[in-house]
Amino acid sequence: MTTNATTQVREVHVDEIAAKVAELCQEATHFLPEDVIGGLKRAKESEQSPLGKQVLIEILENVEIARKEMLPLCQDTGTTVVFVELGQDVHIVGGALMEAINRGVGKGYTEGFLRASIVEHPFSSRVNSKDNTPAVVHVDVVPGDTFRIKVLPKGGGCENMSRLSIMLPSAGKDGIVEFVLRTIEESGGNPCPPLIVGVGVGGTSEYAMYLAKKGVTRGVDRPSEDPETAAFERELLEKVNALGVGPQAVGGVNTALAVNIETYPTHITALPVGVNLQCHSARIKEAEL
Repeated sequence: MTTNATTQVREVHVDEIAAKVAELCQEATHFLPEDVIGGLKRAKESEQSPLGKQVLIEILENVEIARKEMLPLCQDTGTTVVFVELGQDVHIVGGALMEAINRGVGKGYTEGFLRASIVEHPFSSRVNSKDNTPAVVHVDVVPGDTFRIKVLPKGGGCENMSRLSIMLPSAGKDGIVEFVLRTIEESGGNPCPPLIVGVGVGGTSEYAMYLAKKGVTRGVDRPSEDPETAAFERELLEKVNALGVGPQAVGGVNTALAVNIETYPTHITALPVGVNLQCHSARIKEAEL
């Protein structure tokens, strides 16, 4: 990376981006974040179901094996979802940003011997792209010269349980609670609980789903900075765990490790609510260039 002294614009080369994305793809699929490990350990201690506790013990053993043996935490190495914070004072040089990200994903998955799960022509031939490209990329332009990348390998089992509801404003908090609980209860063991539950409230239909996905990237032990939202997160987490779904749906008091709510202003006629579930293998890795 270089800084142009005349224009005060920081340059980031696409080769650097591709190399970092490749690295993050491999690290994310092998190493579970420390906050998630901490949440799983607390769940193991608090779990009242003997079978649920055994499931959590085995999940933690799997985490350690993956770390020591450099094996993927799960055979489903997911859709590669990439979040980019792009400072408005950053200039991408040497090529196109999206091409660099996909080049990095392809390199990371092929050289890391990670399962390629992405198929082209999704409603017809469904031909595997063979390198897990293209990624799903979200770019957020921010002030300054920051360039931060988050790589989220999102497994199909949990992603397939995503839900969207456009409620009337009169549904309020009770409607949101009912929708979230119904989504999790109907999902059963498919998303591999204990979960991180992302809830997006507000905006438009597509933005509510983006907010829900963004919620799962917050991980464990990071409540909302808004006191009202943080209180709602605690309330929802308690109600989710009271469902009794438990670890891997064998029953128990640890159906979720966290409920993370992201909000955005919305139209007077609507209350969009998105739910995105993240499995216990809540893989994510980030870096700043």
